[in-house]
Amino acid sequence: MTTTFNGDFPADHPTRQTSQGARNINARDGHIAPGEIAIGVVIGRASEYFDFFVYAIASVLVFPQVFFPFESRLEGTLYSFTIFAFAFIARPIGTVIFMALQERFGRETKLTAALFLMGISTAGIAFLPEYAHLGTASIVILSLLRIGQGVAQGGSWDGLPSLLALNAPANKRGWYAMLGQLGAPVGFIIAAGLFAYLLAELEPVDFLSWGWRYPFYVAFAINVVALFARLRLVSTSEYSKLLDEHQLDPVNVVELAQNQGRNVLIGALAALGSYALFHLVTVFPLSWINLYSTRSLSEFLELQILGAFIAAGGIIVSGLLADRVGRRTTLGALATMIAVFSGFVPMLMDGGDLGQNIFLLVGFALLGLSYGQAAGAVTANFQTKYRYTGAALTSDLAWLVGAGFAPLVALGLSANFGLAYVSLYLLSGAVGSLAALSLNRALEIKD
Repeated sequence: MTTTFNGDFPADHPTRQTSQGARNINARDGHIAPGEIAIGVVIGRASEYFDFFVYAIASVLVFPQVFFPFESRLEGTLYSFTIFAFAFIARPIGTVIFMALQERFGRETKLTAALFLMGISTAGIAFLPEYAHLGTASIVILSLLRIGQGVAQGGSWDGLPSLLALNAPANKRGWYAMLGQLGAPVGFIIAAGLFAYLLAELEPVDFLSWGWRYPFYVAFAINVVALFARLRLVSTSEYSKLLDEHQLDPVNVVELAQNQGRNVLIGALAALGSYALFHLVTVFPLSWINLYSTRSLSEFLELQILGAFIAAGGIIVSGLLADRVGRRTTLGALATMIAVFSGFVPMLMDGGDLGQNIFLLVGFALLGLSYGQAAGAVTANFQTKYRYTGAALTSDLAWLVGAGFAPLVALGLSANFGLAYVSLYLLSGAVGSLAALSLNRALEIKD
């Protein structure tokens, strides 16, 4: 009997045989359609992005006043964005920790523990006393809870995006790659809608006192629903069999770096322009309007919601484009367009309501078109054995390098040196994407 390795145990090891036998005892022999896998991907990504945007919006509208009342509005927002970035730093650490947990206890235990940690961290923020009641300890606890969210995000990788990429028809990989990306606009629309409603209906003192906590309660509830929905898919014998057949199990991070380090680096940089744009049309404009404009915040959020619908349409179109002209060509063309768009940031953001509206709507359109294929860049070129861990860590690094510090850097640069530096920041992301794509002549996934 041929021995193949799966994690730390060979396939003929008693521990591995017992685990796989229990999962596969009722496995059906029929083919599982990519659409079934896509359901799990969309559910998982939508719940994660909702959590993501609830915290991101609160970082602008709530945390500077609630946790940093002793600082100016600008400084408080910059401190808030610093804590916001902690999750992106912690995310790859969470991936490594929970990969080890999966090797020892299984995929279902890992996913349950990760989403449980996410729920605890999110609920903890909802109940956290403000600085006026708890002092500096409130800032420390907020930081720890944010780190907990990042660790949980890294640990919640379920392998379904990679499984979807492997099972998608060869001529429709761009289409299936974009499905999970729809979670971003869906999560933003719900989160922004909740905050827009609360801002419009509550007095400012009530919103800052207790109203802002409700979106975090909703995020906790959605986490619970998403946990059971994803476990229902991941723990079934049919999906377990597919995951095992494709060797979608953890590998040692050192071994991954030695054998697939180039692919990790290219995958992280290939969609850098898209990830940089991600926060420059969502979080950064909201902070700029909050600090330097008299526009209604609830109405501005409604405009961003419209932009998110446009982004969703762009994501769908990206799937059609990628299948027609290729993923690499699509990503390269959009990176070039983002580079051109970066030159108009100062003029549009300083152009009053009309200029800001154009910036948002065009920016969201470009975001949808480019971000729709970011998942394809993440899973590109990995050998089958390394795809599960490689895709997770590449995604973590892409978020860290491209988006983690974007709100902090963009607001800090624009406030101290002018909006032209935001243009340079976005341009650098687009150039990074083009450089990575030029090094990679085969972004399409190889089976």
